Amino acid sequence: MLSRSALHARSSLLRPLVSPIPLRTLRTSAPVAQVQNTIREAIDTPLSLWNFTEEENMLRETVRKFADDVIAPRVIEMDEKEQMDPEIIKGLFDNGLMGIETQADFGGSECSFTSAIIAIEELARVDPSVAVLCDVHNTLVNTVLRIYGSPEIQEKWLPDLATSKVGSFCLSEPASGSDAFALQTTAKLDKSGDFYTLNGSKMWISNSAEAETFLVFANVDPSKGYKGITCFVMTKDMGVQIAKKEKKLGIKASSTCLLNFDDVKIPKENIVGEIGKGYKIAIEILNEGRIGIAAQMVGLAQGAFDKSLTYAFQRKQFGKPVGEFQGMGFQFAEVATEIEAARLMTYNAARLKEEGRPFTKEAAMAKYFSSVVAQKASGQAIEWAGGQGFVREVGLEKYWRDSKIGAIYEGTSNIQLETIAKFLRKQYQT
Repeated sequence: MLSRSALHARSSLLRPLVSPIPLRTLRTSAPVAQVQNTIREAIDTPLSLWNFTEEENMLRETVRKFADDVIAPRVIEMDEKEQMDPEIIKGLFDNGLMGIETQADFGGSECSFTSAIIAIEELARVDPSVAVLCDVHNTLVNTVLRIYGSPEIQEKWLPDLATSKVGSFCLSEPASGSDAFALQTTAKLDKSGDFYTLNGSKMWISNSAEAETFLVFANVDPSKGYKGITCFVMTKDMGVQIAKKEKKLGIKASSTCLLNFDDVKIPKENIVGEIGKGYKIAIEILNEGRIGIAAQMVGLAQGAFDKSLTYAFQRKQFGKPVGEFQGMGFQFAEVATEIEAARLMTYNAARLKEEGRPFTKEAAMAKYFSSVVAQKASGQAIEWAGGQGFVREVGLEKYWRDSKIGAIYEGTSNIQLETIAKFLRKQYQT
């Protein structure tokens, strides 16, 4: 999909790094699920979760081709170097994947939220590191500016974010992880009233090594507690100090760094939303972002599953492919069912969000369950491939390493379970 109205306005939206191919002739290495035709008489009922617009189906095919042709050959090298290939980032911009929901007037693709979820899922199928870069940029950074930014802020910042500059979402700190509102970074208003002076540090900040644009949450009045938290937008050259790139178990090509702010001056015009309402922005945007993480975990699980089963039906033992043994087949069936369940939970949460209906519980469920399935699927995939699954050159062990982060960032599994439990208490407690 590329834009509901922007497809005709932006033919440059799909400029793959491989030879240009007419959009409607794109083919993928694996079939894309489509809604099957039916011969029954039409009745007035809601559609299934496997119904997508033409634009969404086109986007899925495009992203899958980009992932297979451009990202896949670079995955192992990026993981070994723990660095994102700049050509991959350029390709994301060139293919319109860094402004998926951003309006066409600002250079974006003007697509649905589900389109962003589809893109994240398809990228994660090949490399979850690339998926999280795209995810944070779209579902957190762009969305905050689109929803809460003034017209002036949107006009100033969104065009570059859609076409050339990576964004980073700066909330977590050494002393505030799950308790995000315990942050200690401060922004003090200058006596002139023209700017704020920012001091503090941030930790575990995704995209921070590649980013040029930063959304920073700081407290303008610590005496008010979380009600003093305010969101600011700033550029790297305003004084963001990239202190240390963290060494990680998985998603190594995705940068997470320690950031320091030392008397950084931010114009008051750079406040996003209202003063003291940063906590509200963070809560609402993280609920939405969790659907993106769920999509990342679904794509990861599917990628590991696809790679392992392809091998299992090629390798022969005792005169037949190992995948044909009943014990293996039952395991395949169980994991395939769980991946499909996680996928449908994720799509459901995305559609609820698009419809403007409550989705917080469903997002928490999707994020929690998808992270569990991703760990199980990637772990089983290693075992199904035997020795080949254990060696690094094949890439299955990378899926397993990458899967663990799904239970940690944008709300740990315990935080998701607590969120779900709160809704249950509200529903059943008398």
